[in-house]
Amino acid sequence: MISSHILDTHLGKPAAHVLVNLRDEQDTILATVATNQDGRITSEALGLNQLALGHYSLEFFTMNYFKSLNLNSFFPKVVIYFSVDNLNEHYHIPLLISPFAYSTYRGS
Repeated sequence: MISSHILDTHLGKPAAHVLVNLRDEQDTILATVATNQDGRITSEALGLNQLALGHYSLEFFTMNYFKSLNLNSFFPKVVIYFSVDNLNEHYHIPLLISPFAYSTYRGS
């Protein structure tokens, strides 16, 4: 299972309605979803019935989010690459954003 959430550290709140692509290691888009009101993407929203071992990426389109707040952003998108090496584990990938910085970690 893969899930994510985005927190806007500039405003101190979740980043809602951010478009996100999930891609496999061949760069094929497996899912395109937007974060919910709580800035979250659930594994159910991604709609993956089967996950394989391998490398994936989450592509977050942050520029439109910041434009909707009338803020300039240095990063038009953030791409996080990660590896799935155990099909029995949950892979939660949080993203902390501001107009001029971002950070991530493996969540639980």
